[in-house]
Amino acid sequence: MDKRTKWSYCVGAVGRDAAYTLVNMFLMLYVQYTMNLTTAQFAAISACMVVCFIWDAVNDLLMGIIIENTHMKMGKFRPWILLGCILNAIVIICLFSIRPSGWAFVAFYGIGYLCWGMTFTMNDISYWGMLPSLSSDSAIRDSLVTTMSVFCSVGQFAVAGIVPMVIAGNAVKAYRTIAFVVALSFIAFQLLTTFGVKERPRQDNKEKLSLKGMFNIFVRNDQLVAAGIACLLFNIGNGLLIIFGVNFFYVEFGYSDSGTLVFLFTVMYGVGMLLAQLLYQTFTKKLVREQLLKLAITCIVIGYVLLMSYGYILPKNTVLLNAIGLMLFFFQGLMNLAIIVMVNNTIEYDEVKFHERHDSVISAVRSFSVKLAGGVNQGLSALVLIISGIYAVSQKISGLEIEVDKGAISSEAAVTEANNLLAGIATYQTVILRLGMVIIPIITMGTAVLILKKKYVIDEKEYERLCGILENER
Repeated sequence: MDKRTKWSYCVGAVGRDAAYTLVNMFLMLYVQYTMNLTTAQFAAISACMVVCFIWDAVNDLLMGIIIENTHMKMGKFRPWILLGCILNAIVIICLFSIRPSGWAFVAFYGIGYLCWGMTFTMNDISYWGMLPSLSSDSAIRDSLVTTMSVFCSVGQFAVAGIVPMVIAGNAVKAYRTIAFVVALSFIAFQLLTTFGVKERPRQDNKEKLSLKGMFNIFVRNDQLVAAGIACLLFNIGNGLLIIFGVNFFYVEFGYSDSGTLVFLFTVMYGVGMLLAQLLYQTFTKKLVREQLLKLAITCIVIGYVLLMSYGYILPKNTVLLNAIGLMLFFFQGLMNLAIIVMVNNTIEYDEVKFHERHDSVISAVRSFSVKLAGGVNQGLSALVLIISGIYAVSQKISGLEIEVDKGAISSEAAVTEANNLLAGIATYQTVILRLGMVIIPIITMGTAVLILKKKYVIDEKEYERLCGILENER
């Protein structure tokens, strides 16, 4: 693999992860704090998202089949990378700009979100499917995952850090502008990947892959089943802190002060993830993946216990909160990288056992788990916000933001009133929010590690053995 291919592939992650973070982290906050919807309408939107996530998870697998059966001059990955980013950028702009009211917005949002998921899948499956196809060398693949993940973090950090600082008191216009900038950056960075990466000659299978054939691949590959379930459980736990994060800061610190505090916490996210990516290979030289997973889950559990205690047993100190966040993000980053590698390593396992190679389909399992986890998380987060009564408070703030957009009140007046509303939230409501952030992640990520320990057998030595067999056959 030449340097141009490596860097064109890795740097291209900046725009796509910025776009994904904007939608995944802020789209529901945009709805929650800028649209005046009833509880029933908000619940309907959440239900639409759950359905879309489930469909999108299935669609990921179908997209894997389409890519496997693609024979174009540009290759099998690059055409879908390019088409997906252009269409998805258009949908993102529409989602943050078109604002019908009431049930009309629910209908628009349901259709728009479905389109967003399908267009992002075009790009996502082809982009991640390209990764294992670039090299089968374990050292190169680990390096590629690590480098690409660094640029993923840059895109995520740019959006997650900046957005909270600019939306309070001017949310409607701010979200619209940010969506336009992020959408253009998505296209720009993915153009670099599309025209900078040189695909390896494809290893065609004898027959075209069908839907039935795809499911046979999953069923026959016991290691993929174990890694896929673990990946799903990890992403459920990993995503909830992000989903609840901004609401947590609003409730604990107020509407006006949260922007800066969220930014600082996001710095911890960026630093934690970058350190995880930069140090991952160092850890893998000293620890086998099983040991790395044990270390990660132990520290993750400790981190969530500290988060639950923050402000109750532990002092309400922002330095302490950021330290807890850094700890959580670092070890979740290590765990994420380990699981990605474990999923990708099932490709060679499948090839040795069945003499077929399906990079796109097997890589789609990671995306499938992320999307399915997103659907589960969306349902859980909406349930927690409604039960706790925090959604009702957010709707009053949404009304203030709408008035600001109309010019009826000033940003300063809206922020002051929003702070007063959040200050009236009861302690039991914040406890419900924290339980959603803490208990579920501990259970799901802990279960993921147990499954991998009991069912996954492709350790470092076994993977080297598989690659040796394939090298001799070729």
